[in-house]
Amino acid sequence: MKDATDMYIPTFQDVLDAHARVKPYIHRTPVLTSAYLNELTGAELFFKCENFQKAGAFKVRGASNAVFGLRDDQLEAGVATHSSGNHALSLSYAAGRRGIPCHVVMPRTAPEAKKAAVRGYGGIITECEPSTTSREAVFAEVQAATGAEFVHPYNDPRVIAGQGTCSLELMEQANDLDAVVAPIGGGGMVSGTCLTLSNIAPDTEIYAAEPLNADDAARSFRAGHIIADDAPDTIADGLKVPLKERTWHFVSNYVTDVLTATEDEIVDAMKLTWQRMKIVMEASCAPPLATILKNPELFAGKRVGVIITGGNVDMNNLPWTLK
Repeated sequence: MKDATDMYIPTFQDVLDAHARVKPYIHRTPVLTSAYLNELTGAELFFKCENFQKAGAFKVRGASNAVFGLRDDQLEAGVATHSSGNHALSLSYAAGRRGIPCHVVMPRTAPEAKKAAVRGYGGIITECEPSTTSREAVFAEVQAATGAEFVHPYNDPRVIAGQGTCSLELMEQANDLDAVVAPIGGGGMVSGTCLTLSNIAPDTEIYAAEPLNADDAARSFRAGHIIADDAPDTIADGLKVPLKERTWHFVSNYVTDVLTATEDEIVDAMKLTWQRMKIVMEASCAPPLATILKNPELFAGKRVGVIITGGNVDMNNLPWTLK
């Protein structure tokens, strides 16, 4: 459908089409629970574990939908993107499965584990400075040189529809949820969640969670327009990017609230999940649990879906070893 700016906004049918398209290339990830975390929060939590996803992150859903939806005449030049990590490695994974080149622009400060994964999947990396301005400028040069199809990490209808398949599965696995909480950076996952839930569970509240050090989505939500930070400083490296027009459409129309967590709260929630659930998740996944712990009055007594978006961690630089 089109919004007021005549920009294509994906529909729920796009989510259903994406789910059929990507099924052969992704995992239907499990939903886990923790009696300890339920007791600690006063809520019944259902963790959708995209840290067990192909390429280690939810991003493979949107990337696969974009890559496997390409026309034959788009294949030779391949695809290109800019990303701090998970979209880069997910697009590289999907491109490799289709046998086409993938060019990615990554900040020089991106975790080495994510750079290694991109190269392992066959992605070709060009580094940039750790700011949105540098990322987009270097990417423009790469795309001009390669002619590759741009797959934006989140402001792309194919990507948003692909991310919407995550909450589609979640609602099949743990129905009758009162709320769903997901991390927000550029807003691809939150937008997909909004797209799906507004169609199949319109009474389910949707909360976005982000670092206080990168709280542009919270400030945008309160101001009623996009506020973009160029280079925020947070350990949640996947949540540093600003909202764009398509994701703002979903955030402004469907999100109940945008909650924030400090760096210490993010680290504590990440460590708590590792210790109690025995699963590896990265810092960018921790704001949802951190904000549930911080705002118990919002979630107590409710059935709450929590999307763990990825598990690509640099084991040599764990955040609690850097404090």
